[in-house]
Order: sequence, then structure tokens, then C-alpha cells
Amino acid sequence: MNAIAKFFADYGAEMLQSTREHVILTLIAVLIACAVAIPLGVLLARCRFKLLVNIVMGLASIIQPIPSLALVALTVVLFYLINGLLGIRLLATLGTGPALVALVAYALLPILRNTFIGIRQVDPTVVEVATGMGMTHRQILFSVQLPLALPFIMAGVRISTVWTIGVATLVSLVGAGGLGDLIFRGLSSYKIHLIMAGAGPAAVLALMLDWLLGRLEEWLAPSGLRNTNPQ
Repeated sequence: MNAIAKFFADYGAEMLQSTREHVILTLIAVLIACAVAIPLGVLLARCRFKLLVNIVMGLASIIQPIPSLALVALTVVLFYLINGLLGIRLLATLGTGPALVALVAYALLPILRNTFIGIRQVDPTVVEVATGMGMTHRQILFSVQLPLALPFIMAGVRISTVWTIGVATLVSLVGAGGLGDLIFRGLSSYKIHLIMAGAGPAAVLALMLDWLLGRLEEWLAPSGLRNTNPQ
């Protein structure tokens, strides 16, 4: 008990501050990704031009195989090149700017893909019945398709959130803060306790948000779908 008390006395304040930064970075990135990917996924699901759909989904899929550390570095390079082309220092190449761009890029695909699949998997017969009842396309989308697709969309948000928590540990390398600061300081100084102070809260955050979003996913699902497990 004395060792645990000493651990929190030594690192507790830094853990709280770094955890706060980590949570803020993660939530902002996931919210931006949702704001972009969900409307885009709906549009693609209702788009009749298959080639356009394949192009957009292909472009979104390109980002995923890129190693997360390389993506963070490429974002810094991109900001540097943009500043060079403009001839002015418009974008900060270090800090939260490039970090958020990298995190949002990494979080997009699961939400976009699951939104697209969720809308597409709605039974066409249900849509035909709604049309026969005189519902408009907008009413069908918000009253029929989106509620039925919600478990799939939330599953995508859940995956993206957990991934983003992991990737966010790397953005400390570009000065964005977060729990990665503690992890990399511990690695550079060979201090196991410092590594634990960063890695422990990151793991707890991932498990906690995964559980909370899982419960939210179940709660938001239509009652007839609550016993299903979308992938």
C-alpha cells in the first residue's frame, strides 16, 4: 500500500493532467470524424453512381494501412509543405493542429464504412412500405433508415474511439500532449513507473469508453434489434 500511495503521490497530478489532455484530443477527433463520416456515409449509401462510391471508399481506405506513427509524421510534413507553398506560416507544424488532423483521418474509416453498410442493410421492403405510406425521402431517412442503421453506426464509432485512444499516445511526439508524454519520457529514461503512469490510464480509458459506448449502442438500438450483434 505504501508503494501505491507513493506512486500516486509522485505521478498522480501528471497522470490527471495528461489524461485530461488525452480525453479532450480523443473526443474532439471522434466528434469531427462523426460529423464528416456519418453524413458522407449516408450520401454514399443513397448514391446511385457505384464508381463514385468506390472512389470515395477507396480513398478513405488508403489511410488505414499507414502506420499510425508514419501518419502523424506525414501530417507534420503536409503542414510544412502547405506553409511553403503559401509563403507564410499559416499552419503550426507542431501541436494540436497536426495531431487532430492525423487522429481524425485515422478515425474516419470505421464510422464511414459502418454508416454506409448500416444504411444499405435496411430491408428495401421496409423502405417501400414507408414510401407507400406517403413518407418523403427525408422522413424515410430519419424515421426508418437511420434508426435501423444506428447499431452499425455506433459500432463504428466505438471502434474508432478505441483506435483513437491508442493513436493519441503518439501525438505527444509532435507536442500535442496526452498520456504519450509520460510513456515516452519513461522509455527514454528507463523509468518503469513513469511508463505505467502513462500506459495504465490509456488502457483504462480504452476499456472504459469501449464499455460505455457498447452500453450506449444497446440503448439506442431499436427494441427489435437489441438482441442482434452487428459487426
